[in-house]
Amino acid sequence: MASASLLKSSLVLNKSEWVKGPSFRQPSVSHVRCQPAPFTVKAVSSYAEELIKTAKTIASPGHGILAMDESNATCGKRLASIGLENTEANRQAYRTLLVSAPGLGQYISGAILFEETLYQSTVDGKKIVDVLVEQGIVPGIKVDKGLVPLAGSNDESWCQGLDGLASRTAAYYQQGARFAKWRTVVSIPNGPSALAVKEAAWGLARYAAISQESGLSPIVEPEILLDGEHGIERTFEVAQKVWAEVFFYLAENNVLFEGILLKPSMVTPGAECKERATPQQVADYTLKLLKRRIPPAVPGIMANSCLYKNVAFESFLSMDYALTYSNGLLFEQFLSGGQSEVEATQNLNAMNQAPNPWHVSFSYARALQNTCLKTWGGRPENVKAAQDVLVTRAKANSTAQLGKYTGEGESAEAKEGMFVKGYVY
Repeated sequence: MASASLLKSSLVLNKSEWVKGPSFRQPSVSHVRCQPAPFTVKAVSSYAEELIKTAKTIASPGHGILAMDESNATCGKRLASIGLENTEANRQAYRTLLVSAPGLGQYISGAILFEETLYQSTVDGKKIVDVLVEQGIVPGIKVDKGLVPLAGSNDESWCQGLDGLASRTAAYYQQGARFAKWRTVVSIPNGPSALAVKEAAWGLARYAAISQESGLSPIVEPEILLDGEHGIERTFEVAQKVWAEVFFYLAENNVLFEGILLKPSMVTPGAECKERATPQQVADYTLKLLKRRIPPAVPGIMANSCLYKNVAFESFLSMDYALTYSNGLLFEQFLSGGQSEVEATQNLNAMNQAPNPWHVSFSYARALQNTCLKTWGGRPENVKAAQDVLVTRAKANSTAQLGKYTGEGESAEAKEGMFVKGYVY
């Protein structure tokens, strides 16, 4: 009983003991002051003005991005399709063809390069970066090191490349790059697990912060893969979660929102879903996602194209949304993916018909290069013809960005689809 009484007396305190007791001493009410927890706000990057300028330059009217950042392995697959061996000399010849196309800078404002290309010279001995700058094209660089299995997940992936990124981005800046790309993915059929979503968001945020510290405007790209049988509601649900996590961690890492570009995925059903979505449904869900998740400070949105077929954006012509919260956003038309070259251009044009405060532009790889590559065929005598095709496609998309594309004179080859299931970059 003595022990019980002692225990009771030690736990039950009267008012005087609470205020004055040696173990629970508190200041009197008259002296209580609310003091916020101490924290430090990071100073704005010394490159802030340049970062913002880069993003605005890429988002200039009538211009878009040429994505030529395929890895050497992927570039090898492209070369193999025209019967060429995957050698550095052949990769150099093809990349020279692309960057030196006369007049390309009239329609292209940025070019994403692979690391080899950033340090590469043309067949004539000029630095590729210098050739781009002479054309008025901002050089960019792919900085991630690819996807690897994520331990502890449901057969999901994470993007590697943070180790040594600070020194690499600093070197890329010195070499002439001014923006960066980092691609990570989220798989709906495999979950997605909370671990995979958090890992994707954190990795993007760290990459963005490190890139800005080195003077590179980062493209933030959490690609939600279209593989699966899920419906559009499930895609929307996952996309909301992913982008909420991304912006939370971007803020936690003190990323300058005005100095980034975004590349969200179009909200569609899974590629194998039996219930197809109408263009109006896709437009509704995509715009609703952007309105709910993208802060107005972001200067450019570059939406990832899906590999979902039979979805065009005529529905954007009659949108009832009051899209007033963004300032000249670059809404990059759904990276070409499995669309044909013409389909990609038509979709872009449709999105630029009605008044839209967002700058709707493009970042295309295959949708600019497909016919160009076939026209070249690895033959020196075909270089000029291939360059003409490239500039024609760039001009078509430039016209579409201004909402003036008509589709007249398009070749049958440009209308062929390019869908590849399980495509690996």
